[in-house]
Amino acid sequence: MLLVYTKKITPRLRYTFKHVLTRILGIPVDFTTKIETFIAHNEVKMSYVKQPLGDEFSVRSHDLLFQQGIGEVDITIQNWEEVPCFFPANEKSSIPFDIFAASFYMLSRYEEYLPYVKDEHGRYTAEESLAYEHNFLTIPVVDIWCQKFKKVFVERFPDVELQERKFKYQPMINVPVAYAYKKRGILRTLGGFVIDVGRFKFSRFIDRFAVLLGMRDDPYNNFDALIALHKKYKTKAHYFFQIGDYATYDHNISIYKNEFIRLIKNVSDYSKVGLLASYASFTETKKLKKEKKRLNTTINKPVKRVRQHYNMLNMPQFYRNLIDLEFTEDYSMGYESTLGFRAGTCSPFYFYDIGLEIQTPLRVHPFCVQYNGELHKEVVTEEIMQMATEVQKVNGIFAAVFHNVVLSERNAAWKHLYINLLKAYSNAAHH
Repeated sequence: MLLVYTKKITPRLRYTFKHVLTRILGIPVDFTTKIETFIAHNEVKMSYVKQPLGDEFSVRSHDLLFQQGIGEVDITIQNWEEVPCFFPANEKSSIPFDIFAASFYMLSRYEEYLPYVKDEHGRYTAEESLAYEHNFLTIPVVDIWCQKFKKVFVERFPDVELQERKFKYQPMINVPVAYAYKKRGILRTLGGFVIDVGRFKFSRFIDRFAVLLGMRDDPYNNFDALIALHKKYKTKAHYFFQIGDYATYDHNISIYKNEFIRLIKNVSDYSKVGLLASYASFTETKKLKKEKKRLNTTINKPVKRVRQHYNMLNMPQFYRNLIDLEFTEDYSMGYESTLGFRAGTCSPFYFYDIGLEIQTPLRVHPFCVQYNGELHKEVVTEEIMQMATEVQKVNGIFAAVFHNVVLSERNAAWKHLYINLLKAYSNAAHH
């Protein structure tokens, strides 16, 4: 047990130390504000104050973990052996910056509570972030800091046994539209034919016709092929089905169609299934509640996992809505059209609500790759593989989001990338 001496034990401090030391490094931790208790402690100990008491292991504290609410935070980026970090410490500190305050800043998404310029969907964009601005978005800085901290810590306390995590690959599949042509109702089907002709997409017209006559498989209905692929590479993917009502941004077929129900049930027999919350449910909790209930009824299992369609994620309201509806696992922490680690980490963490100053029961599973049609195919493969390597170095979870639509035959490059990732990391897949 590591004993930490600090002037004040706050919810932020407890949350961050438990995450960094216990969850990531496997070091159990306890706190004291009494100097005599600290001095009398003969085992592993460290101080987290402005000035160390003596020559003990210490991290110079920044004020962030002792504050409440949100304020402007002054940030200067420096390097710790080529890794960007901030909240610098003096030479008396065992490491050159306050790893705990910096980790809290990243994990709590502190910067997303500050004023920012929203995109057309009202979202926080990667360009607004500190990590983007200072070029460290594509590395999991929090996990890298933890590994570097571990090295310094073990040099000081060689008898301490730390847990070794294992690298895992976690593919996720969004299902915004289960079928390209099937089960869409007469009006949508006729409309589709009209659009094909109007836009001179005759091959699509023929394709649509062949699928509807049963002469060809629906191109988006590739679930059996995906299940076979995952079995071959011994990988468990998570699937997220969009089952909200038809709307401008939500185009799936009706959840009341038997074939769609069978499809979801079938996939849930082989894989973990969650809700792809509709665009509209972002602002309307009633819709989110209705969609959760629909999926519950369909798979006859409690629905705990959720992702927000279009990565509509606003702090802290969306997460509060999820907690109210008893979701326990969220997979929306990442950017829609930019590669990288939105919270600076490749490890799951509990959502800390700064407005209420509490650690919540909602576990956030960050991802660093999400398909977006705009991403340039060649460059992207290289960058994605590079990020996977970074995650491997810190034994984190490499989570990537694909769409069934993208993995259809129409997108050979993305399908190829998907299979390559499975081949490269199949032994490390999430079981």
